[in-house]
Amino acid sequence: MKSLIILIISFLLITIGSFASSATPEEHEKFLKNLPVKDMVTMIALGKKTCTQCKMMAPILEKLKVKFEGKAAIVFINLLQDPEQQYVYRLKALPTQIFFDQDGKEVFRHVGFFSEKEIIAQLKKMGVE
Repeated sequence: MKSLIILIISFLLITIGSFASSATPEEHEKFLKNLPVKDMVTMIALGKKTCTQCKMMAPILEKLKVKFEGKAAIVFINLLQDPEQQYVYRLKALPTQIFFDQDGKEVFRHVGFFSEKEIIAQLKKMGVE
């Protein structure tokens, strides 16, 4: 009985957490369909919030998102929330970072942990200062 109660509480917490996002499902779907960002260099990082390397990259991505605001789009897609995106972007392992030019063409792909310094170097190669 105790394990059943724990299971029910866990399910409710997970369900509530999945609806905690500020975007509606329709807004989120529209956001995903508009990637890469038109007329802007875009880096899409795909991973899971439970993945160790993804967790290590999270503060780096947040910092770079602010640093390059208006110059490049830095986007994280959580595959726990959007599992179908692993097929859209043909992923082989996590985390994966994909860089797109202003025309939406994929120009570089990296698999695994990618440091702040390496991300900045790739963005510079693509003309982002």
